[in-house]
Amino acid sequence: MSAAAAATADAGAPAKKGKKKLLVIIIAVVLLLVIAGGAALVLMKKKAASADDGADDAPVSQRDSDSDKPDLKHPPTFLPIDPFVVNLSDKDSDRYAQIGITFEVSDEHFAEEMKAFMPAIRNGILLILSHKTSKELLDLAGKEQLAGEILRDASRTMGIDVEEPDPVDENAADGDADKPKPKPKKKKKHRAAEPNPIKHVHFSNFIVQ
Repeated sequence: MSAAAAATADAGAPAKKGKKKLLVIIIAVVLLLVIAGGAALVLMKKKAASADDGADDAPVSQRDSDSDKPDLKHPPTFLPIDPFVVNLSDKDSDRYAQIGITFEVSDEHFAEEMKAFMPAIRNGILLILSHKTSKELLDLAGKEQLAGEILRDASRTMGIDVEEPDPVDENAADGDADKPKPKPKKKKKHRAAEPNPIKHVHFSNFIVQ
């Protein structure tokens, strides 16, 4: 072999080795990028799953907090009515109550409609109050029950059908669990207005003497 040929062969060998090393490096870098991308994707999926589980495990009050917030852009309308002074149904003594009531309704238009029915609404409230005792009205649960009764009666006066609350089992409360329970009355089927324009019943003052 001539000296020139030997020199050419020696020069070509390092060049081939350098190309192979470069190719191996490129392949290794690509593999690392693929592995890193796959790991990042798996991590993101785990975080998303954990976030969903946390949302499901959150308390109902926390999850529904946004829906319970008042709509400040469309605030409700409040309709105060003249306070009531009524004798209560206490048998042992003469007791009376002075109660101020404010209706929270959906809008001003419905509030104006309620004003037209106000004599009938006030009559219904007076009948409800006159059957209450001072003991019932002094209790927090009694006040909440009164608000519910007023809301239902006012709604029906306005032609809005609302469901009756479940009756209290008096036999169970008195310990007479063996007594036969009366059959529940069949409820008439009506098409109820949804949602009820009468949202809440608020007490502006509540005095029992």
